[in-house]
Amino acid sequence: MKIAPSILSCDFARLADEVQAVESGGADWIHVDVMDGHFVPNITIGPLITAGVRRSTDLPVDVHLMIEEPDRYLEAFVLAGADWVTVHAEACVHLHRTIEEIRRLGAKPGVAINPATPLAAISDILPYVDLVLVMSVNPGFGGQSYIPTSTAKMVRARALLDNLGSDAELQVDGGVGSGNAAEVQAAGASVLVAGSAVYGHAEGAAGGVRSIREALSQGVATSQGEG
Repeated sequence: MKIAPSILSCDFARLADEVQAVESGGADWIHVDVMDGHFVPNITIGPLITAGVRRSTDLPVDVHLMIEEPDRYLEAFVLAGADWVTVHAEACVHLHRTIEEIRRLGAKPGVAINPATPLAAISDILPYVDLVLVMSVNPGFGGQSYIPTSTAKMVRARALLDNLGSDAELQVDGGVGSGNAAEVQAAGASVLVAGSAVYGHAEGAAGGVRSIREALSQGVATSQGEG
């Protein structure tokens, strides 16, 4: 499983150092949460910070747009260095057009759904995306608790992707850390986003990444042992 620390929880006064810390801890991607105060009740960052992340690492930059009218900003984020751009099904009037535009711009497109949105809402777009993001909290703020029903939703999402023969990533975001990393991995997730669990870790951000990696390894070992 890939670990994608979310810079939402980092110290922005030390952005480059915070990005490099998780990279040294073994992170696979850097996750950038973009919020506009309309689609979600919070305002965070934009293309300028994304460009700063890009300059700080060679890891893939994974941009999650929690914004209204995302089509207006796709090019800006791709030009800023986004390798992956994920939009919310709930925010897109013409989702297929948006997904195709992300790909045309040169990034890999993803689709996200909120906890109360059924998987049926994205079934027709699955053949066209490279990533499916199952939100395991209501988007807008870091540090929230994992919604338990998200696990079963990920199992169903994995089954849908497998039935299509899709190699799209299945990402989980919200309330995930070392305590439940193995659970979401067993449910079929391939990318784990963690913010406060990484940047709020007692041993620092690098230690937070290593803690999740250890939990994932132990979870695999336990599963194999039980098998």
